[in-house]
Amino acid sequence: MTQQQRQALDDLLRHGPLDLEGDLAEQRVVFHDMIASVPLPDDVSTTPGRLGGIPVVTVETPENDPSVVLLYFHGGGYGLGSAADSAGLAADVARRTGARAISVDYRLAPENPFPAAVDDAVAAYRALLHDGTPSSKIALVGESAGGGLVIAALVAFKEAGLPQPSSAVVFSPWTDLTLSGDSMAGKAAADPTLTEKGLRTRARDYLGETDPASPLASPLFADLTGLAPLLIQVGSHEILLNDATRLATRAAEQDVPVELQVWTQVPHVFQGFAALLDEADAALRAAAAFTQAHWPAG
Repeated sequence: MTQQQRQALDDLLRHGPLDLEGDLAEQRVVFHDMIASVPLPDDVSTTPGRLGGIPVVTVETPENDPSVVLLYFHGGGYGLGSAADSAGLAADVARRTGARAISVDYRLAPENPFPAAVDDAVAAYRALLHDGTPSSKIALVGESAGGGLVIAALVAFKEAGLPQPSSAVVFSPWTDLTLSGDSMAGKAAADPTLTEKGLRTRARDYLGETDPASPLASPLFADLTGLAPLLIQVGSHEILLNDATRLATRAAEQDVPVELQVWTQVPHVFQGFAALLDEADAALRAAAAFTQAHWPAG
């Protein structure tokens, strides 16, 4: 874990082409091209399909156990990204966990505003249960907006009377669409990728006329009582730092088993850069250990 690695990643991200507040059609192409520039390892397979009518991509690595499932939710501010785009990071988690990952292609805004993404998450999870996978063998994983969606989905599962999954892991979750965290300003200079203006633009697209403090849009403000055990990972160099720390505090206050890991001097969703950054590999191994610890014995 070297300062040189962290600085190299910071420089790479600061000079990248992605502009979260830019024209959405253009930035969707940029986002896809950035991810596609790093090919999947040869031993990773991806299979498109549908789950509860929702498009998904099943991501498998050698020797994974098909009986345990990571239900994965990609990032992109609710307006960018796809299940296929997230396959690389989903595969990294799946490989270390020994499970297959099912990445959910939830509908994007502004074409499909809130609560479309939450509805799709519930539909996919309900179908997985209906198909015979017990909740004890399902874990949720999400990054950025997908991390916020994981928390919102857990709340929606509870409201729908569905059992909670075995656990949930969220990387740099966006949980407060009111953008009220102190780190929005306090970490603005340190964050090489996200800006408050960019998040506000994407939040407006996602919310439409919905109050940004609505619990299923901003799950920081939801009743978290009874949710599955949570692992929250966040970098200290990101404006969403307080979305993660406040989520951990609220979860603990409401008796949710929760672990918070703040990784110093690393950016938003640093776990996606395991090939460049030792901290990313260590964080992924910690996420895998947490998830495995909550699978059924045997």
